[in-house]
Amino acid sequence: MSIERVVVAFSGIAILLSLVLAYFVSPNWLAFAAIIGLNLSQSAFTGFCPIEYVLKKARMTGRDAPNLQ
Repeated sequence: MSIERVVVAFSGIAILLSLVLAYFVSPNWLAFAAIIGLNLSQSAFTGFCPIEYVLKKARMTGRDAPNLQ
């Protein structure tokens, strides 16, 4: 899986998690979803994504998994 796909999957899971926590625990968890949305917006304009930076530092490759055909 490429880094870009991991970032999108992580963002989607984090937003869904924050919505579930806001529903069951406290509406204050909606701030977490807002922070993720702001981060995605700034990433679109600046090209800097903190999660991508961390994944690259963890030496995750940017290549897709090999085709097994």
